[in-house]
Amino acid sequence: MKLALAQINTTVGDFAGNFRKIAEAVKKARLAGAELIAFPELAITGYPPRDLVENSDFVEQNLRALDQVAALAQGIVIVVGYVARLEGRGQLANAAAICQRGKVVQHYHKRLVPNYDVFDEVRHFAAGKEVGIFQLNREKIGISICEDAWNDSFFWEQRRYELDPIEEQAKAGATLFLNISASPFVRRKGDLRRSMLQSLARRYRVPFAYVNLVGANDELIFDGKSLVINDRGEVSAEGKGFAEDLILVDTDATPAQMPQFDDEIADISQALIVGIRDYVRKCGFKKVVLGLSGGIDSSLVALLAVRALGAKQVLGVAMPSPYSSPDSLQDARQLARHLGIKFQVFPIKTLYQSYRRLLKSKPTPDLADENIQARIRGNLLMALSNRHGYLVLSTGNKSELSVGYCTLYGDMSGGLAAISDLPKTVVYEVARHLDRKLDAIPERIFTKAPTAELRPNQCDQDTLPPYEILDGILRARIEDLKSEAEIIAEGFSPAIVRKVLRLVSSNEYKRRQSAPGLKVTSKAFGMGRRYPIARKI
Repeated sequence: MKLALAQINTTVGDFAGNFRKIAEAVKKARLAGAELIAFPELAITGYPPRDLVENSDFVEQNLRALDQVAALAQGIVIVVGYVARLEGRGQLANAAAICQRGKVVQHYHKRLVPNYDVFDEVRHFAAGKEVGIFQLNREKIGISICEDAWNDSFFWEQRRYELDPIEEQAKAGATLFLNISASPFVRRKGDLRRSMLQSLARRYRVPFAYVNLVGANDELIFDGKSLVINDRGEVSAEGKGFAEDLILVDTDATPAQMPQFDDEIADISQALIVGIRDYVRKCGFKKVVLGLSGGIDSSLVALLAVRALGAKQVLGVAMPSPYSSPDSLQDARQLARHLGIKFQVFPIKTLYQSYRRLLKSKPTPDLADENIQARIRGNLLMALSNRHGYLVLSTGNKSELSVGYCTLYGDMSGGLAAISDLPKTVVYEVARHLDRKLDAIPERIFTKAPTAELRPNQCDQDTLPPYEILDGILRARIEDLKSEAEIIAEGFSPAIVRKVLRLVSSNEYKRRQSAPGLKVTSKAFGMGRRYPIARKI
């Protein structure tokens, strides 16, 4: 059968805008002769709607929009995600509507409702019960939603659920699997997802069509890369990464070529660009401002912002203090010139000295004096935001945020923490990747020792272990959830491990007050990691 998969970029609560995207894709698919078009999970509401579904008017608008979508189903079948009310149960469901001849003819309710990491669907949605087979001409299509496909006992050593909806559909005689999804991007996930779906197609000898959301909403980024896999487990078609796409394919088609494996650093780079672009635009901003220190983190954020929004929409501000080196200011200025962004210099020496006099600081600056510099800079950036309508991009990385190497109301100030889920070692990799053709970042920024320049001759490694070691410990603890003993068993120094874990634990209060950050690893700070602040462990 001729199938269309529409990976669209939805905005939560933009029912009119989401409908326009759906209508446009339906029109194109119908003209191309498609018999069926499928849209991502909760395409009508946008994903994730979170507690908005507790508002009855939100659910009602979603149902009215579904009626509009159903009316488009003339000469083509539409499968679209929406929020359903379960009759007689007073509950909601994450649902797929099958629309045909201008009306909704069948529903499917998501059966595996996730409740881990960033997923909180059990909070709002009841689990479905129906197997989900839809008959279209000679095809028996097994309709499923995202998590429903992630519980195959042959692929996973450990499963989260007893039920396997895909297995049930295979037993019910499905001749095509169709999964509508909003699967958030994390590094290395694309290859895993492709392998899992290929395994399902091969196991049951049934083609598998998978349509994924694309774009970003708040912290979550969606990579698209929708797939059609034939009954031999070969990829017949694959959608674009990180861009809207309409995939038209015959489910019986022979693959023209085998797909390439994902480039991890390229994917992370593109994910961050999309994340910045969508956060800025969907929140109603047009321009961004960031502090340019002459270091690698702010250089990368500036480069990402230019790729996301264009150079004319980016302002870089250098705010040298008495401890800033001339080289740092020179590098920041050169970066701004190479990128073509607006650049301003606000020296903060006079302000800093005024604070020290007011606070009766000691002759030798202490930690409070270091933080004063960061807070002056944060105030200046927020003032520019208020006056000119910029969104402030904070520039701290995951390594710093993990151990509290950052200043509340200072360098943590901002509306979006663009690289807060990027370990310092990966910051360098992503910056090298993006700068390969531009050559915008001065080489000295890549090679000099990282420093906050808040006191004379300061280097990050004065108080932190080398970033290769620090990031290894942090990855083991935060992403792999390993114990202190397990991390030490990997060969790390016991004293360093204990120090790092103590810092991670004691700085939860800072992370709770940080700006939303874009998620690119399997475990990011924010909505998917909920730790108490007041605790003994």
